[in-house]
Amino acid sequence: MNRNTIRLLILLGTLSITGILAVQAYWVKSAFDLKEQQFRQTVMISLRNVANRISTLYKLSKFENPVSQLSSDYYVVNLRIPLQEDILEHYLKDEFKKQNLNTDFEFGIYDCNTEKIVYGSYIKSNFEEGGVTSKPLPKTDKYLNYFGVRFPSKTSYLASRLDIWLISSLITLVVTVFFGYAMFVILHQKRLSEVQRDFVNNMTHEFQTPISTIRIATDVLSQAKIIEQPERLKKYVQIIRQENNRLKTQVETVLNTAKLERGKMNLDIQLQELHSLINEVTEGVQAELEDHLKIELNASKSSIYADRTQLLSLIRNLLENAIKYSKKPPNICMKTENIGETLVFSVSDCGIGIPKESIDKIFKKFYRVPTGNLHNVKGFGLGLSYVNEIIKAHKWQISVESEVGKGSTFKVTMPL
Repeated sequence: MNRNTIRLLILLGTLSITGILAVQAYWVKSAFDLKEQQFRQTVMISLRNVANRISTLYKLSKFENPVSQLSSDYYVVNLRIPLQEDILEHYLKDEFKKQNLNTDFEFGIYDCNTEKIVYGSYIKSNFEEGGVTSKPLPKTDKYLNYFGVRFPSKTSYLASRLDIWLISSLITLVVTVFFGYAMFVILHQKRLSEVQRDFVNNMTHEFQTPISTIRIATDVLSQAKIIEQPERLKKYVQIIRQENNRLKTQVETVLNTAKLERGKMNLDIQLQELHSLINEVTEGVQAELEDHLKIELNASKSSIYADRTQLLSLIRNLLENAIKYSKKPPNICMKTENIGETLVFSVSDCGIGIPKESIDKIFKKFYRVPTGNLHNVKGFGLGLSYVNEIIKAHKWQISVESEVGKGSTFKVTMPL
């Protein structure tokens, strides 16, 4: 599946899901508005019946429209005489039960003498008293005598009446999450496929070079006259040995990285002298780099507990990484120092540097910093990943400081 096909699928899927969500949101809102309208009508009927029963009780003429809605959850009912709280509570409960209006409500009666609303009670959905009011009931100048009723749980009450819509919304949400996860898996698999292809291509190229060199060297050594040229013979034997070691290092890097990630690498932890290991690694490249490799062994305490083989690989990989990403000729500095109870080993270069957005990715497997046309860097993208696994296995810490065009510094902090 190519990139354009994946993009088209994602676009169509996103548009489809967006359309479904929009339609679902519209119907849920419409259903909620309908339930709210039904709730309002039920409340208006119930309160009008309460007002009529009070008028009948006191033998008063009935109002045509005694009920007014002041807010979405607050209603006031016109009265012409003062009213007792227990009578009003009885009528309210009775009418709400008849209309199956099972939700919390609170009421109060306006006292025209004090010009205040005398709070009545908070009645729960089971029509038992309880609960505490959140705020005082508001007053109005519309009526001389009136009582007010508020429904503090109206929104949750209406939402509970949308069972089928809530279930359908949940299903839609699950479908949306599944779609998002499916897209994530597709993109992840696509990226892994590209990484795998790049890795195979890089590995083929990296292995092809030493194999070709060894083949040429063996062809030369197979000539009969080569025995009469001992210096030339020694040179080609050395070439074969170097290329063989190069192949061995590359294969070991791949295998050891896999072992470290699976936790199957058995570390032989012993006391190691870091300075001697640094000298051992740099001995082979000193002649090649000459004055372009600076070594500053400033640490007075340089002994640490580590696996010798893995520590050598760490030093070698950081050095090779600095050489790869440096312009010719390179300018590299390897340094040790003691900071507190730690030994800090750093490798600095004046190379092309690492962009800020790539610093968090350089320790990922197969990741290689894009270098554009500045530098033709070879490799598998495993060196720093391998270094990171060694750091984790030894419970050390590594940090990176880099600036594009000025170089990078890798610091490994190890407890003494």
